[in-house]
Amino acid sequence: MPYMLIHASLKEHMRIHTGEKPFTCPQCGKRFSRKRCFVLHIRLHTGVKPFACQQCGKSFSCRGTLKAHLRFHSNEKPFKCPQCEKSFLIKRVLEDHIRIHTGEKPFTCDQCGKSYKWSNSLRVHKLLHSGEKPFKCDQCDKRFVLKKDLKAHMKTHTKEKPYLCSVCGKSFAWLDCFKDHLKIHSGVKEYLCADCGKAFITATQLKVHRRIHTGEKPYKCSHCEKSFGQLGGLQNHERIHTGEKPFQWHQCGKRFGHSGTALTHTKKHCPKLKSI
Repeated sequence: MPYMLIHASLKEHMRIHTGEKPFTCPQCGKRFSRKRCFVLHIRLHTGVKPFACQQCGKSFSCRGTLKAHLRFHSNEKPFKCPQCEKSFLIKRVLEDHIRIHTGEKPFTCDQCGKSYKWSNSLRVHKLLHSGEKPFKCDQCDKRFVLKKDLKAHMKTHTKEKPYLCSVCGKSFAWLDCFKDHLKIHSGVKEYLCADCGKAFITATQLKVHRRIHTGEKPYKCSHCEKSFGQLGGLQNHERIHTGEKPFQWHQCGKRFGHSGTALTHTKKHCPKLKSI
């Protein structure tokens, strides 16, 4: 290798130790220690994607990304986990996967010290500190930290319920709720309380039940400092403060703050009906 190339490589390597980042993006101010990384970053702003897939025509900003993409066509998975034999298309994904086995959490929050296995988890966690919620619902202005949370929220407006139970015909907006529902039909109660031995169909049911033993009450009233073990309990309680009455008996129009009260009213029959 020519002397000049060796010298340039050494100079670039030394920046790892010195922390020097001489290449600055003129559009966003982000700095880089390597010219190659700087050039790739610039393409994010310019939209230049010089590397095209000959099979599907999709273009990429760097050769490495194209190389990884080509594995989708060939179904090649060269990166194999030494512990569970699972294979991956991309080396970085394998590195992330291995942390499941090792328990390593290399990404640490500089504000509270909490650590995470994956960089994306740390990024989301930092949004909680900043209070930033970049994803906004265009129908009710509610904001979310994650795009997937916004996507799930949108189903409350569209009433979309794509998951249909073939046993009873009930539909669900979310896959997790659908999976939990299927366990009701199977009757399997795989989640066992270590304190009292009571079994539950879902992990969420067990988690809520465990609060009876631990005394944990994570849901705090924003009006009077009272706390609750279940979200439903908090929601019912807060209606005392807000005066909200979302449950209505359709025969007489009378409204109630709690579903239980509405049910009692229904069972006793509406006084208006008695006069008919």
